[in-house]
Amino acid sequence: MQTECSTVAFDFQPHEKRDVRGIFDGGAITSDGGALLLREVEAKLRILGRFAECFTDHRDPELIEHSVGDLVAQRVFGLALGYEDLNDHDELQHDPLMAVLVGKQDPTGQDRLRQRDRGKVLAGKSTLNRLELSPPGANQNSRYKDFTYQTRKSWSRVRRVVGKAEHLAKGPNSRFVVTSLLKKEYDGRSLYEKLYCGRGDMENRIKEQQLMLFADRTSAEDMRANQIRLYFSSITYVLLSAMRRIGLAGTSLERAQCGTIRLKLLKIGALVRITVRKIWISFSQSYPYRDEFLEVLANIRRWQPVVLRC
Repeated sequence: MQTECSTVAFDFQPHEKRDVRGIFDGGAITSDGGALLLREVEAKLRILGRFAECFTDHRDPELIEHSVGDLVAQRVFGLALGYEDLNDHDELQHDPLMAVLVGKQDPTGQDRLRQRDRGKVLAGKSTLNRLELSPPGANQNSRYKDFTYQTRKSWSRVRRVVGKAEHLAKGPNSRFVVTSLLKKEYDGRSLYEKLYCGRGDMENRIKEQQLMLFADRTSAEDMRANQIRLYFSSITYVLLSAMRRIGLAGTSLERAQCGTIRLKLLKIGALVRITVRKIWISFSQSYPYRDEFLEVLANIRRWQPVVLRC
């Protein structure tokens, strides 16, 4: 969400006798207002806080503005809201609502150290990338590798580039199953159709994470980076599953999958207004699931974690 908006109006097809005109002057409007429910769940369980403790930060603390906890929260909340690619975060870094989710002290981003970064309250894709691409055994002296390339005719000079390679399986609708079962026990078709697909609701949960939380986005060149991406997807599922278990219990959405939760409870248009003492989130008056939203919020607020004493 950009903070500097064009004030040039543009027209759409008229409605009856009225002109339909648009202009980007609505202020700081987010499409993800309902994500504050996830923030309430995280405040209860500290799922992201504990996950962030698994990372070691080798950066100079005097030079960083985005802590590891900030980066982890930004990545997981982004996945929960449907932003699967790191490139999305170059736009999200302007969003004050996302800054509130992450826990930034100044949601406007005006306290950034460099003038060119003012208004960009969150990390961009290059900073987030370090979570995935830091090599094993990294330390404060580690550097990230790149390579250069120049076309024979069209490029005037050598440039730093990023390459992406994908392997496409031959044949339509290829399926792969990794199993410890012996080949003589099952042929490939029976293994997939009878055993693998016959696992019922467990399979739905796997598909829920893979299709709705992007667990299949493992296109990095090394296994370690892909493993971390899968960790992020898994932690996102844990957070949304906790919200379903705690907040949606007893509601009409208690059996909703992650995609439905995102669509009906998280993707809410809202105007964000920031004052000295308060952050106002003005939700859309036409939001159709207002009662369910308030019921979920009340459930989360009432819930208390069980403390086990040894």
